Amino acid sequence: MDLRIVLVEPLYQGNVGSVTRAMKNFGFSDLVLVNPCKLSDEAKAMSSHARDLLENAKRVSTLDEAIEDCSIIIGTTGIAGSRFDLHLRVPGYSPKEIKERLSGLDGKVAVLFGREDNGFTREELKKCDMIMTIPTSEVYPVMNLSHAVAVVLYEFSDIKVAEAPLADARDMKILYEHLAELLDDIDYPEHKKEKTNLMLRRIFGRSCLLSREIHTLHGILRKIQRQYPDECEDDDADYEN
Repeated sequence: MDLRIVLVEPLYQGNVGSVTRAMKNFGFSDLVLVNPCKLSDEAKAMSSHARDLLENAKRVSTLDEAIEDCSIIIGTTGIAGSRFDLHLRVPGYSPKEIKERLSGLDGKVAVLFGREDNGFTREELKKCDMIMTIPTSEVYPVMNLSHAVAVVLYEFSDIKVAEAPLADARDMKILYEHLAELLDDIDYPEHKKEKTNLMLRRIFGRSCLLSREIHTLHGILRKIQRQYPDECEDDDADYEN
């Protein structure tokens, strides 16, 4: 599995250094930092023999830059759900369950870890195809950033050899745009569109679609759109390879 670890605005350089050490422990090297804190001597000391990963980590200013070439986006959170944003955080899967879904697949997968104090924003959570939660004790459920990364990488380190190619990031983006277009075409209630689009992203994201499956879905969606000739234009060319 081509796995990328993305740290979103990490606050403490010691944590970043410890993350690189955990990555090297389990054989991973693709690290992207979104607006990280200053990384100096403490980060280098905590990285130990993984200093090369720290020095080679890609730094970007936005989350979109960090995940633009990834087929599946997995957000990690210690909060399974809440009264106000339940639709953003569930269903939540354990690292073991995510591993089972990814086994045998070939593609770039990004695992996002949020800020140590506030986690992710609502907009960041909307970008995730799946949500992962590490089972912890209710007595103290919040894990240190580097510890959480280590648990996930330990689980993913023996993932089944990839065989089936995942749909790439561009294909997934076009699929979500096509689904949103369909909701417009069928006059889906405006006040429900945001949650429905997010739900559809969760459904297809956790399905780990293959390229050929994407093309089949576009064909089905086009067939539905043709039932509304007055409202829909035939945009077949937009969804061809």
